[in-house]
Amino acid sequence: MASTIPVPIQFSLPEGWQSAPPDEVGAPDAAFVALRPPASNGFTPNITLSGELRGDDVPLAQVADEVIARLESSVGTVQLGRRKEVGSDDSPGLTQAVRMPITLEGRKQDVVQFQVFITMRDTSDASRKVVLHAVLSSTPDRFEAVIGEFQTFLSTIKPDQAV
Repeated sequence: MASTIPVPIQFSLPEGWQSAPPDEVGAPDAAFVALRPPASNGFTPNITLSGELRGDDVPLAQVADEVIARLESSVGTVQLGRRKEVGSDDSPGLTQAVRMPITLEGRKQDVVQFQVFITMRDTSDASRKVVLHAVLSSTPDRFEAVIGEFQTFLSTIKPDQAV
């Protein structure tokens, strides 16, 4: 069953991206999924968005390490690439790139992920810290074509003040 994000947010998708029900596309832990057709070697680039409440004492690097550990438990070897702290003191973030093999339609396929962890405060209760996980997954041959669109998507994520 699809998860929810613990604080209200808003965002918009770049042109060409289509939302998809998380459960139907095999991403039950995501609160939101978007696909960018066409598929390449049977894999469609996608964005997943999820979030979790975390204490102020939990560093983003620990959250990112936990995500790597979960990936390793499901796919095996995960190669961590560049990891970088981003954002500001008020809204820290972390990015990391990973590469991992998956089995798709009975054959091995490399997938690249660009994972972004964004710290956000609940606008109705500033004591609640949420870490959003925005992840772009793609085959290596499509990555350069979709990373700019993912960055555009990231720039639209903000707290939903209307709630």
